Amino acid sequence: MTAEGLERAEAPKLVTELPGPKAREVLERDERTTSPSLPRAYPFVPARGAGSVVEDVDGNVFLDVNAGIAVTSTGHCHPTVVEAIQRQAAELIHYSASDFYLPIYSELTGRLAEIAPMEGARSFLTNSGTEAVEAGIKLARWSTGRQYVIAFYGSFHGRSYGSVSLTASKAAYRAGFGPLLPGVLHAYYGDGRDMPVPPGADAEGFPTLEHIEGFLMKKIVAPEEVAAIVVEPVMGKMWAVEHFGVEPDILLSGKGIASGMPLGAMIANDSVMTWTKGTHGSTYGGNPLSCAAAIATLDVIEQEGLLENAAKVGDLVMNGLRDVQSRHNAIREVRGLGLMIGIELPDHDTAAAVERGAFDRGLLMLGCGEASIRMSPALVFREDQARVALELFEDALADTRNVTS
Repeated sequence: MTAEGLERAEAPKLVTELPGPKAREVLERDERTTSPSLPRAYPFVPARGAGSVVEDVDGNVFLDVNAGIAVTSTGHCHPTVVEAIQRQAAELIHYSASDFYLPIYSELTGRLAEIAPMEGARSFLTNSGTEAVEAGIKLARWSTGRQYVIAFYGSFHGRSYGSVSLTASKAAYRAGFGPLLPGVLHAYYGDGRDMPVPPGADAEGFPTLEHIEGFLMKKIVAPEEVAAIVVEPVMGKMWAVEHFGVEPDILLSGKGIASGMPLGAMIANDSVMTWTKGTHGSTYGGNPLSCAAAIATLDVIEQEGLLENAAKVGDLVMNGLRDVQSRHNAIREVRGLGLMIGIELPDHDTAAAVERGAFDRGLLMLGCGEASIRMSPALVFREDQARVALELFEDALADTRNVTS
């Protein structure tokens, strides 16, 4: 199948058992030579992709609602992004932006300043989202002169030292690495109904502000010692905070900002971005290839109307999933914004079984949290592909043992 044919595909096409013979060779080599810390979900061995479709090493074609774990925002190998990377690679692959003036670095930060949801935005470019979180922690402490940072139970901010200290979604992410970064506190998010309620507390849960202002800032830490509150919203517009009328002091971006190239950004307004030369830097952060990919990504999002597509197809998927929910009481909740959607199931084992059942049918999904499955396809995800994904998901759900229908 040509790349164009791969992109046009609306449904999976499986030609071998899973995993196939070539995939098994890769799995065997991987077992011998890679870090055992990598938590692979299922034996998927990708070879190439186009749009929302990926082909594995054995020629099996899959419909991808993972988007490389919410990274390939413009789809796999979008021609505009590929051309930008190739053009930049022929001119300059690397020179450190911490020490010299890369034109493409400030070209990208200029674009980010134009679209940032705050006035006077400046950006520090990183290699990843977790590095953006680390930079944000440092800047918040520097600019405020305070030490405490509040994050929320259930959040995931990365796995490097500072960001994993904020992360509170799975104990396994933190186990064995303590003591973690001091000065990090956690609060209940939203109304707190999904979180365990301490003995003697109101069983209805903890409204966020009530817990922070009425408990943390009265019992644990003085308000004037809090440097930052870190919130993890989800995408549905260019910036998720735009759904809620919030203007942040610091905004952290990673994942899909460069359609799969390693890049993140810590964006802050002038009043906060006060640190001095040498206080923070990065040898590779904002490297020319990733910057070129990010600029092309922003171009594609704007020129091809991908925000509008995300809203339209996201509504189709949300409504479709709620229709599936009406037939399967194993689905406890469907939630999300745009094309980042979570499907709450009864328990972890059920979610894992549905995840694997979807894979066996050629649909790439991934679990999240304790008992959820996510759908976070690329912004180019089409309506015909969405309908097929819904059918395959329902088929996997119905076929899962111990799922009540």
